[in-house]
Amino acid sequence: MRCLFRQLALTLLVCCLPIAVHADRALMLAGVYRGDVSVTDYWISEKLDGVRARWDGQQLLSRSGYRIHTPEGFTRDWPTIVMDGELWLGRGRFDEVSALVRRTQPDAAAWRAVRFMVFDLPEHGGAFSDRVVAMRALAALQLPALEPVEQFRVRDADALDRRLAEVVQAGGEGLMLHRADARYLPGRSQALLKYKPYEDAEARVVGYTAGQGKYLGQVGALVVEDDQARRFRLGSGLNDALRLAPPPLGSVVTYRYNGLTSGGLPRFARFLRVREQPECCLPAR
Repeated sequence: MRCLFRQLALTLLVCCLPIAVHADRALMLAGVYRGDVSVTDYWISEKLDGVRARWDGQQLLSRSGYRIHTPEGFTRDWPTIVMDGELWLGRGRFDEVSALVRRTQPDAAAWRAVRFMVFDLPEHGGAFSDRVVAMRALAALQLPALEPVEQFRVRDADALDRRLAEVVQAGGEGLMLHRADARYLPGRSQALLKYKPYEDAEARVVGYTAGQGKYLGQVGALVVEDDQARRFRLGSGLNDALRLAPPPLGSVVTYRYNGLTSGGLPRFARFLRVREQPECCLPAR
């Protein structure tokens, strides 16, 4: 209730205090594929529409470092190596897995279908090609909730475009390109690229604007700040439920956009989904 009261009190205000967007510096973050690299230098995988997580050898952590509460036995017999991946239910099921991950009291029955799809080994030390070999060895463990993401190669950019079309047609989100000779580099890196039919990014909620007209008394837009400290509003894409109960301050949200304005802000930014909420506001069930 304390968190909800604080949120409602700020609903009709634009927060003026600086709240930094600080993506976990230990994670490697993707740039955007724009057709200006040789795709033969990269391993390719499907971009899974799940919740990113890191296994630190003992527990699963969210992108922001919060503990993810899993049912007893979910991580039994997992190796003690550090693994980077996505908690995934399947294509088009992000909202379901996100709801599961946000609970502090896990639903054991619902978690049975969740898999941790491993796409990197941050502390391996070798080039990505070496890490691919090591990740493929995880399949031999035959653990039901642990699976390496399939990594493959393409011969040229046209083949990459065809594979993207196939994935999107089947309900997938896009592709990831990881340079074969790259070490794991924390932070944003051009050694890791995402390729989607549209551009998207993430930002942290730092405030709200008041709704007008039919939205009077509700939230008009989220005020967000990206990892370059740029602030802008996200109103388009918010449904009625989100306008009544917006994501709490500190939540990480995903938005899509079409390029940048002359001022460097996302053009036609549209809210897509809540990626992560602050730990204080996670639902118990």
